[in-house]
Amino acid sequence: MNLKQLEYFVSVAELGSFSKAALALDMAQPALSRQVRALEVELRDTLLVRNGRGVTLTEAGQRLFEHSVVILNQVAQAREDMGASRDEPVGRITIGLPPTIGRQLTLPLIDGFQRQLPKARLAIVEGLSSHVAEWLASGRIDLGLVYNPEAAAHLSLQPLLEEPLCLVTSAKGEAGRTRGTVPMKSLARYPLVLPERQHVIRRLIESQATLAGLTLNIAWEVSSIAAIIDLVCAGYGHAVLNASAVLASGRADELVARPIVEPAVISVLCLATPAHKRATPLQRQATRLLSELVRSLPQGNAAQSQPG
Repeated sequence: MNLKQLEYFVSVAELGSFSKAALALDMAQPALSRQVRALEVELRDTLLVRNGRGVTLTEAGQRLFEHSVVILNQVAQAREDMGASRDEPVGRITIGLPPTIGRQLTLPLIDGFQRQLPKARLAIVEGLSSHVAEWLASGRIDLGLVYNPEAAAHLSLQPLLEEPLCLVTSAKGEAGRTRGTVPMKSLARYPLVLPERQHVIRRLIESQATLAGLTLNIAWEVSSIAAIIDLVCAGYGHAVLNASAVLASGRADELVARPIVEPAVISVLCLATPAHKRATPLQRQATRLLSELVRSLPQGNAAQSQPG
């Protein structure tokens, strides 16, 4: 067992896919599979199980994953401390991204690291904003993007992007021919396909509906934003999403997104970092790169940068 094998294993486990991990590690997928298999042979246990959507950890794999994350973080901290005196961005950094924004930023991030931070290693994990905040608190990730975060003493938050939430409708049929904005008071007329209650968009739209005295017509609850888009395109209902999610779906030409108004419901994307942990040269450079990429996205308006 060596550090490279642990790094490869953690990347596959975090991304849930050999193909995604191979892309993030800039290596051939067969070579990655061989390294993970060699680790399984040495440990005489199955670590990952392949399924139709990627891979999942076995019980033994979960135990090794927890040990590996701690080991790799300690090694990365040692490298960063050695490079800090030279203000050189070296070591390994893990960034957490919500799925909708992750689809737009993963390739640019990897490209930026390859060009600007060639001595650094990058790991990207995807999860709901609530999960990203939890991972920051536990030390699993070093920085991340979160939508509409609640204030917390352990997090330093910097708003990067503001987007209005929209009623998203299939472009087919009568509803798809309607343009303009959607008043909040009329939202109750639409059968909605929404994520579960822990999702930030669900909480945001429900709190605004409650303030307006509305009862939403929730036809379907679906966790995956990609699946929600598919259901809307198939005519099963309407979604409430921001423009980034529509763009990231790759099906924007099949959808109509109408901003919700009176009042407008604004989704704020923030950069989150640990509040009480000294930033390394690598973290400072990664923060700068991630902020630049978010502000260059084609949808939404950049928020004014604020301290903390």
